[in-house]
Amino acid sequence: MKIILFVLGYIILSTDAVAETLEVEYSSFYSHVKKLDDPSTAALRFAFGFMHIAEKRLCHVSSAQIVTQKQTLPLNVENNYRFTVPTDKILKMAKAKVVIELNDQANQCDMSVQLETLPSFLKTQYSHEELLLLFNQYQAFFEEMGGFLSFMMPSPKGLLFHFDTAVNFPTELQSLLDKNGEIALSQKWLMQQHGLELPNKPIRITAIVEK
Repeated sequence: MKIILFVLGYIILSTDAVAETLEVEYSSFYSHVKKLDDPSTAALRFAFGFMHIAEKRLCHVSSAQIVTQKQTLPLNVENNYRFTVPTDKILKMAKAKVVIELNDQANQCDMSVQLETLPSFLKTQYSHEELLLLFNQYQAFFEEMGGFLSFMMPSPKGLLFHFDTAVNFPTELQSLLDKNGEIALSQKWLMQQHGLELPNKPIRITAIVEK
């Protein structure tokens, strides 16, 4: 069971006594977000962050902004230290940079990108149709990315519901828990006309993928 993470390059580092600043070309982000500019993947997004190499956690991002010669656009850093960027070809043409302030040592933080559902799909009740919609969106993404080399790409095998704190799941959901205490819905389960009712809203929904 894996969560797909993508690595971005071309990072410029500067430091001071308080924080460490990274500058990443916006084009590196654009190459990812433009892949979701289609109705077949409209329920998905890329969430950007930095993974701490030694501690296997997200590095602390205090701020992020897009900077061009003419303007600065602040980005919303979410509670889990991830942020999103707009899909804007004009920013790419303007050679914009994404400037990120870290409260961690930058040489311990690797850029990663997580494919997940939009926040509007995070709730406590899901119909069978809604669950299939989300799963089908992940399928569409990986099929599009694979093309004629689809046999080399990971394929979605289900949906994984993540929670930020320990949740007391009712008995009927216990069989759906994985070893990390997350709700894991296999493709077989999703095809069995089930809805889903949760005691808490998930913090994100990702795909269960296999190569």
